[in-house]
Amino acid sequence: MFDKLKSYLDSVQARDPAPRSRWEVLLYPGVLALGLHRVAHWLFDAKLFFLARFINHFSRLLTAIDIHPGATIGKNFFIDHGFTVIGETAEIGDNVTIYQCVTLGGTNPTNGQGGKRHPTVADNVIIGSGAQVIGPITVGERARIGANAVVMEDVPAGATMVGFKARSTLVPAEEWIKEFIPYGTPCEDAEGNRVDCIEKLENELSAMRAEIAELKARDAAAQNPVQPSLDLSQKSGTGSR
Repeated sequence: MFDKLKSYLDSVQARDPAPRSRWEVLLYPGVLALGLHRVAHWLFDAKLFFLARFINHFSRLLTAIDIHPGATIGKNFFIDHGFTVIGETAEIGDNVTIYQCVTLGGTNPTNGQGGKRHPTVADNVIIGSGAQVIGPITVGERARIGANAVVMEDVPAGATMVGFKARSTLVPAEEWIKEFIPYGTPCEDAEGNRVDCIEKLENELSAMRAEIAELKARDAAAQNPVQPSLDLSQKSGTGSR
């Protein structure tokens, strides 16, 4: 049991350089929420629903993280900071990382029957801050959900989803094999020498502006040619004759 706990705490430290020891990791709200969820989930499976809900609400009060007792969570799950909501039928694989203010939400069934209505998140997925993953969709292995993305359709394995409604950036295979990308939002390629997307667009915009200014200057010069100056000495000589 203690070996499993040490392994879990080490996996958190591998993804977060802030803690200086395992003892510090034990105070993380995500770690406390997961520990209490394990107890609540065991009670939920035993059909002790009231006790399971009681622990769920106590955990939410303590950590600002709401994990329904019915949610299924794999190994080494890490919630970095709080204010995260995980629904009843959510299924989370191994080594998944979720940042703050994420919702794994469900759809509202029109027939009144619950059923599967929350996401299934495969192994090694990273979900960035503020992302909303909604409905009974599947997020494929090693996918990355960018900060504030809204995802309502299945995500292919290895894809990086950004935007509202989220779209795939079609990250190549050599990119998504990285072990870990903070916040699920890559800015550089595997060699580390790709210019940031926004900076690249700004450089292209500046080049276009310079080109447009040059074209305008050429057009103005063509429309207003310089008139040759009159030689005053020639004019005075002509008058004297």
